Amino acid sequence: MQLDVRDLADFYQTPLGLVARRIIAQPLRRFWPDMQGRRLLGYGFAPPYLNEFSGDAERIIAAMPARTGIAAWPAEKNRAVLVEEDALPFPDAFFDRILVVHVLEGAEAPRPLLRQLWRVLAPGCLLVVVAPNRASLWAQVERSPFASGRPFRRGELDGLLREAMFIPEAWSRALYAPPLLRRSFLRDGVNWERLGRLCWPGLAGVHIAEASKSLYAPAAVTPSPSGSHLVPA
Repeated sequence: MQLDVRDLADFYQTPLGLVARRIIAQPLRRFWPDMQGRRLLGYGFAPPYLNEFSGDAERIIAAMPARTGIAAWPAEKNRAVLVEEDALPFPDAFFDRILVVHVLEGAEAPRPLLRQLWRVLAPGCLLVVVAPNRASLWAQVERSPFASGRPFRRGELDGLLREAMFIPEAWSRALYAPPLLRRSFLRDGVNWERLGRLCWPGLAGVHIAEASKSLYAPAAVTPSPSGSHLVPA
């Protein structure tokens, strides 16, 4: 089931959602420490994380797919727009950074969506995808928004990005702690992250992949027919 924006907005208002946002925002900031003068597109339901960059970026737009609906962001001056996945209403090579959250796992056609994002990303610029990890508890628990849609293994996400002409440059994980509502977790979420990286690195709730835009399609290797040999002229 694909969550709509009301479900996602409600989650990020809960104590568990606030902890998840804070934890995921840390690797995003490590990937993009300097956003001064950049044009940033958040695609999916990205507003909880776009707020991290609102004081630095030259321009930020939150694009939300029609199948999930739209919520105004920010409240004082709306910069959110409703879009179709296969026809983003932006010029080619317009954005310097694209952040993709809460969308790839529910996309009807992930590759055409990524190709649209490729089109609007400027050459030499970067895209970050936050996607649920198939092996995590966050992908199994119903109250988690990362249990909606299709979770990914790292290899699956890597292959999907490469098929869409992105080159994965760096990887991170987040949400090692189980999705509990206990007060101890909500208070010590960051400590859980440190422990998880050491003790169960493959069970993080989300993969975070940073990828660059490639201008060259991967070459297809066609194997020679069985038994064929070169023969001297």
